[in-house]
Amino acid sequence: MDQSQNTEERITAAAKEIFIQRGFAGARMQDIADKAGINKAMLHYYFRSKEKLFEVIFDEAFGTLMPRVQAILSSDKSVIEKFEDFADQYIALISEHPHVPLFVVHELSQDPDRFVEKIRSKGHFPKLSLFIAQLQQEVDQGRLRPYNPVHLMMNVLSMCIFPFVAKPMLKAVTQMDETTWNLLMQNRSEEVKRFLKQALIP
Repeated sequence: MDQSQNTEERITAAAKEIFIQRGFAGARMQDIADKAGINKAMLHYYFRSKEKLFEVIFDEAFGTLMPRVQAILSSDKSVIEKFEDFADQYIALISEHPHVPLFVVHELSQDPDRFVEKIRSKGHFPKLSLFIAQLQQEVDQGRLRPYNPVHLMMNVLSMCIFPFVAKPMLKAVTQMDETTWNLLMQNRSEEVKRFLKQALIP
């Protein structure tokens, strides 16, 4: 790894931490520079503005995930299979980038309109109409129990995201060390899929 790439990675790692702690509005370029161990001039050499740096973190959070979600929703698979694929990919991605849920929650709490518009402008909102129609069709065919589509999506997202957001509290309550927690989370997607089948299949 060359020095330039190493410096850029230090900057983005520092930015993730600062943005999670303070949000976009509260983050200062000087704080990010200090965290990365560089001066402010060097930070501006790599990223001309806080907005540009935020774009990098934002794209890391959504640029990989959302195309996968859209591909899952538009596939020819059943509703159950789509949810299973979603759980596998979503949890795997968050496991690789555990800052993403905290970043999203913080930005939604600090400036929800700005964050939602950022998602919309990037074309990251998944198209749900066909999926909802498929869900209703499978309910009508007796393949699935009746379930409000919005509640179902909220439940699936919550089961996937909450353990990562609430990790410190859950570890404390269950008295788990990091190794035990990581072993538990290796099976998280399987638990989500098992729960969904029990909830949806008649």
